Amino acid sequence: MEQKLHTETLCIQAGYSPESGDPRQIPIIQSTTFKYATSEDMGKLFDLEASGYFYSRLQNPTCDMVAAKIAALEGGTAAMLTGSGQAANFYAMFNIAGCGDHIVASSAIYGGTFNLISVTMKRMGIEATFVSPDATYEEICAAIRPNTKLIFGETIANPALNVLDIEVFAKAAHDNGLPFIIDNTFATPVNCRPIEWGADIVTHSTTKYMDGHGVAVGGCIVDSGKFDWTKYPDRFPGLCTPDDSYHGVTYTERFGLEGAFITKCTAQLMRDLGSVQSPQSAFYLNLGLESLPFRMKQHCANAQQIAEFLQANPKVAWVKYCGLPNDKYYKVAQKYLPNGSCGVISFGLVGGRKAAETFMKHLKLGSIETHVADSRTCCLHPASATHRQMTDEQLTAAGVGADLIRLSCGLENAEDLIADLKQAIEKV
Repeated sequence: MEQKLHTETLCIQAGYSPESGDPRQIPIIQSTTFKYATSEDMGKLFDLEASGYFYSRLQNPTCDMVAAKIAALEGGTAAMLTGSGQAANFYAMFNIAGCGDHIVASSAIYGGTFNLISVTMKRMGIEATFVSPDATYEEICAAIRPNTKLIFGETIANPALNVLDIEVFAKAAHDNGLPFIIDNTFATPVNCRPIEWGADIVTHSTTKYMDGHGVAVGGCIVDSGKFDWTKYPDRFPGLCTPDDSYHGVTYTERFGLEGAFITKCTAQLMRDLGSVQSPQSAFYLNLGLESLPFRMKQHCANAQQIAEFLQANPKVAWVKYCGLPNDKYYKVAQKYLPNGSCGVISFGLVGGRKAAETFMKHLKLGSIETHVADSRTCCLHPASATHRQMTDEQLTAAGVGADLIRLSCGLENAEDLIADLKQAIEKV
């Protein structure tokens, strides 16, 4: 039933159906543990023979209700919340890739995720090859090795704002027997549902638009339930062979393609690493989800108007926003994001780094933050903040030039935001 409902309805109704006398709002189950009548009852949970809760480091009812809502929004079969978007990306990849394995990833991804893959996961023995977000099918296939376990990308890259050709990456993955994992944080399921274009697993930093108010850090993993792990049992033994830590359960046999990936991710990774989202944070996230479709429309409308203003300003050297007809990714965005992309714009001023620094000092409404995708407009000059240790040459190589300004358009009135930008630009 949920799959046939519109997005606006799912954001309100999905994930929780109260019975007579139950709380109308998703309840906050603020408890670390859960009581059982007998040891045998609890034992069934530890053997994965029964569903239920015994410790909130693994699962919590509040978190599962909100995860179910996000699964419905993405058109997936199962989902789990994590303590951050970084945790979601790590768990999604580490659930099927381990020491001695290889990953193919788009090079245009969030810097923290790039570092996760290229540095931290490399220390775990997982190698990676990065390909251009504009790579052809042949170029993606050429990067795949016999020990490759997955392909990873972002719908809209942060902060480069490249729009990925999802079908090309998905086809390259599937033709080589691999799942395609995509981070859909910036687009949200309101503006893009990657599973409908071939993605197998979708991740989110729920900290961004889903929360939308900057109050709770979190992440989510959604499984499409469509990738057939059983076709490649030697490549994905963790899902297709007995797990000795759970009395020999085989996840694909016990939980089917619809539930195997998330169950393994919960039973193994959340059990051992514990990057859980708190019930309180999940409650805040759910409140944000209820207004997500309406907020995304305003974010996108503001960003479109502001991008057009910036493009027409003679002191602006360049603007990147896929809603502009002359943007490199306009055509692919019209395919995957016909109703809008996100509220984030990248631009540079004539005068480069020095001009950017002057501009930042004179902003009034736009606050200087490392955050994006919030109800409040926020702005960042990476070369002066998050990337300040890098030289101009290193910044250019990383795709984050010394002049780049990242503007996350909030929900304020667009005319007020434009007036603020205009006065700050005039100071340059």
